[in-house]
Amino acid sequence: MSIVPVKTPSVVKKMFPNYVWSISTSEPVIYLTFDDGPTPEITEWVLHQLNEFNARATFFCIGNNVSKHANIFKQITENGHAVGNHTHNHLRGWKTKTKKYIENVNQANAVLESQLQATNLFRPPYGHIKPKQAKQLVSKGYKIIMWDVLSFDWDEQTNNKTCFENVIKNTSTGSIIVFHDSIKASNNLKFTLPRVLEFFTKKGYSFKALNIKDIP
Repeated sequence: MSIVPVKTPSVVKKMFPNYVWSISTSEPVIYLTFDDGPTPEITEWVLHQLNEFNARATFFCIGNNVSKHANIFKQITENGHAVGNHTHNHLRGWKTKTKKYIENVNQANAVLESQLQATNLFRPPYGHIKPKQAKQLVSKGYKIIMWDVLSFDWDEQTNNKTCFENVIKNTSTGSIIVFHDSIKASNNLKFTLPRVLEFFTKKGYSFKALNIKDIP
């Protein structure tokens, strides 16, 4: 199990106030996010589940995957979901030189723009990003989107029940939750996502896509 906590501690949020960890709102709203797609079959399954509950979400897409699966990416946008940049090759910022990292983000951005989907939302793969990298991206107008809750759907040591409980026990109004529309996460995702949508819908919550207007 990773040492990364399910719920992002308030002290971490205070240490990095320029990153977006949750959305300040008085409405019963939750922000679901999906990293690493688009992925054949998995992303399409996610879109179906979201549609069943009239839910909107944000997909942080890998540029290379968008290039390979443009038809699935189109389904994401046509269904009213937001998209964000997740680099072109899923680079780990801590292990990548800043120049190369920014070039990779730009490469992903070019692919998104070729699909007529410019975005100001960026999530660093693994949540790993150097201060210099973040500073340059912010100067380009990006909002660095982190999270309030990690589902741990990708973790092979996390079972279905724990993945579900990670979300329902730690989510509150305005939470940004991380899932992955990837093959690696698919087992936990397929168990957890429908139950999360049902659980919070019954409690009167709605699911919205991240909107740059809602982010300070």
